[in-house]
Order: sequence, then C-alpha cells, then structure tokens
Amino acid sequence: MRRRSLLALASLGPLAGCGLVPGGGGRRTVTVWLMKDSASTDFLRRFTEAFEREHTAYRLDVRIQQWTGIGPKVRHALDADSGDGPDVIEVGNTQVPQYVERDQLLDLTLESALRWGGDDWLPGLAQPGQLMSHQYGIPWYAANRVVIYRKDLFAQAGITAPPRPRDEWLTVTERLNRGGTQGIYLAGQDWYTLAGFIWEEGGELADDGGGDGVGWRGALDTPAALRGMDFYRRLQALGHGPTGSDEEHPPQAGVFAHGRVAQIVAVPGLARTVVQQNPDLKGRLGFFPVPGRVAGRPGAVFTGGSDLVVPNNTNEHDGAVAVVAALTGARWDTELARTMNYVPNKRSLARAVAGQEGVAAMAAGAARGRATPATPQWGAVEADNPIKQYMTRVLTGSDPATEAHRASRRITRALNALG
Repeated sequence: MRRRSLLALASLGPLAGCGLVPGGGGRRTVTVWLMKDSASTDFLRRFTEAFEREHTAYRLDVRIQQWTGIGPKVRHALDADSGDGPDVIEVGNTQVPQYVERDQLLDLTLESALRWGGDDWLPGLAQPGQLMSHQYGIPWYAANRVVIYRKDLFAQAGITAPPRPRDEWLTVTERLNRGGTQGIYLAGQDWYTLAGFIWEEGGELADDGGGDGVGWRGALDTPAALRGMDFYRRLQALGHGPTGSDEEHPPQAGVFAHGRVAQIVAVPGLARTVVQQNPDLKGRLGFFPVPGRVAGRPGAVFTGGSDLVVPNNTNEHDGAVAVVAALTGARWDTELARTMNYVPNKRSLARAVAGQEGVAAMAAGAARGRATPATPQWGAVEADNPIKQYMTRVLTGSDPATEAHRASRRITRALNALG
C-alpha cells in the first residue's frame, strides 16, 4: 500500500454535479470528502439514495478528491473558522495522528464504544485514530500485503499446499529457488514487509518510551527488531531482488509477470496487473497470508487503508456522525469490501469476502495488522527513510547491530525535531 505517500486534494466537484445527489428540498446538507477510487460511482449512488431515504433531514454532497496534495487542503479545511468546509473527511489511517495532535477532530469515543462495536475493529485502522484511549478516526476499509504465488511453479517443485509457519516458508522458498526459478522476488528496501517481520518478533520501528518523558525513540536496534531483519535477510537471499531499491524500482509486478518468479509479497490487487502484463498467468496465481512464527496464525503485517474523521468546526455534527455510522456500519462496509476488494473494518466481517481467494488471504492477515508509529512526526522519518538505507547496508554485508543503532539514532532525531 502507498496510502501515506498519496495524500493531496484536487476537488473534482460534488457528486451532485454527476447526478448522484437528488434535490435536497429543505434538507440540511452534509458535505463529505471521499478520495478518488476509494469507492465506485455506483456504490456512492446507492449509498446516497439509501442514506437520504433513511435520514430525511439531510442531503449528501459527496465531493471526490485526489490523493495527491490532500494534506494541505485538509489542514486548510480543519483550520477554517467558518464551518463551511467538509463535515466528514476520508483520510489515510496513518495520517490521523497529525490532525489529532492539533485538536481539530471530533472525539467519537462514546459512539465507538456504545454503538459502533469498536472493540472488533482492525487494530491497524483503529489504533492510529486514537489518542490516550480516545477515538477520533473511525475505520472504514483496509488493505495489506499477502504472498502472491505461482501455482504451477509450486506444483513443479512438488509443493502441494502453501506454507504456514514461516520456518516452513523459508524451506519451501529454498526448494523453489533453483533451476532458473527465483524462490521469491523481494526488493532490498521493502520496508513495509520488514516492519511486519519486526512486529512478528515483538519489536517496533520506534517507541514512545512508555511515557517516560524522553520522547519517541528509534527501536531497530532492539534484539526483537534485529531478529526481524535477520529473517528478512534470509528470505530475500532466496531470489534476485535488488538490494539497493524498493519494490517499485523496478515495479515488482513486471518482474513477476515476465520472469520465473515463484512468489512476491504484495497486495492482492497487484495480481490483476501481473495478468494484464502476461495473460498466460491467468488462473496460475494463488494467495496466502504472510506466514507467522506459529502455524495457523498469520504473521503481522502493515495495514494501510482509510479512516473517516469529523472536523471540530463542522456545523452539522449530528448529520456528520450519521454518515460515519452508516458508511462504517456492517451493511455498507461489507458492501464496499465486496465491491472494491477491500478488507472490511471489523474482524467479524471477514467472512463477507471469504469467497475471494486474494481478499480472504488479506483479511486473514489484517486481523494481525499494524500501522506505523502513531506520531505526526513519522512523515519526517519517511521523507529521508533511514530504514531503507539500513536494510541495504545489512543485505550487502554490514554489521546489523551497528547499522541498526545508526538508523535508530536517525529515527530518534527525526521524531523529536521541533516542528
């Protein structure tokens, strides 16, 4: 997922202009900002019609926004005093902390606990929307990485079922990595995948010191995080992924489509791109959750996706809360997941996508999903990402402990820099 790097708004105008919002009469207008491609036009039409039938006091003005450039536009809307801006905003799950810190979002803790079943939300969506046990961002949908594999190459190697514990994953990948076949294509700087391995070992990318007043600190040099990096090193060596670049350079879909590669780690939707580039692979691709340390329990993974937030400056408090309740409720959240191949926002709703192999694998992993550290300064870490440089140095032979300590110091400086 690249949800954080996609933020920015360029309004395409209200869906009312596209015929999705019927005449409002004397109704009060609730303005909703949703991001391009988060939901289909047909889904939004059906949701709007149903919502307005059931909530006769309101009409919806749904405005589609572009991810690129959304940060400044959202901040401007939240800073405005007029209350004429959006009443509900879709934001990337890892972007919520920066708005919470500025005290610009409505506290929805009571609704979450008493009416919306927040205890069942996916942690990778819910936790970034919290501050001191108060809920501001309401989970909408999720996506996370799975293993996409070539069924034909597995069969040729005599492998009849996907591996379950990750020790078996290493063994299977080593068996696949021969005779001109790469066992796995894993780029050296795929730090989202590394994050999952670190979390699976009980480590963190960074921690806040447990409130000791020291502030956030990089944590790549802890024993658990080093174990996660060591597993990454061993897996990455069972293929020809470049050590000095990430999964987009070159795009791994093209490598998988045109080479003899048995596995990649990616969101399931990438399989469509692979088949478009090589139609001969249609029907040959399978999916399984990233294996964990224990058989039967998927590994921890980075969860990307979106939360819905309500600005403090809204003039339509009740209408905004009603929209959030409807969009994130079981009926429409399940419908969105089926329509867009997402993971629903609750673990108990995973059965809604059980018939779709790739999405079912993603949903299984999402139950153990995590997000990046819940601090507004995390964007500063990613801007000059020391994790990527650390990975390359370890994969090219440098001492892991030394490099982890160096990268952790850089993360600490970035997380505690003023401004």
